Amino acid sequence: MAKFVVSFRLPDAFEEDFISLIPRHRAYINRLLEENVIEAYAISADRSRGWVTMNGQHDAAVRSIVEQFPLYRYLREVEIDELFIFDSAASRFPRISLN
Repeated sequence: MAKFVVSFRLPDAFEEDFISLIPRHRAYINRLLEENVIEAYAISADRSRGWVTMNGQHDAAVRSIVEQFPLYRYLREVEIDELFIFDSAASRFPRISLN
C-alpha cells in the first residue's frame, strides 16, 4: 500500500456552520487513525493549513476518502502527493527499556 500526503488550506474565517462540523470531522479523523488509514493529521498553529499522511492503493482512493471529510467543502487548494519515503519515529520499533 502506498503512502500519500494531503495538503490543504483552511478558510480565512471560521463561520458557525464550519465550527459546528468540527466534532463530526474529528470523530471521522479519529476513526481513520484507528483504522490506520490516516497515519498523521496536523493543522498549522495559525489554523490556515493542514496536512494528512494517509495509506491508500492510489491517489483516487485517497481523494475519495478526503472528499468524505465533513469539512471537505471548506478546504481549498487540496493537493495529494504520493510519497517515495515516509520515515517517522512512530513507525520504528519501540525503544527497549531495561528496567
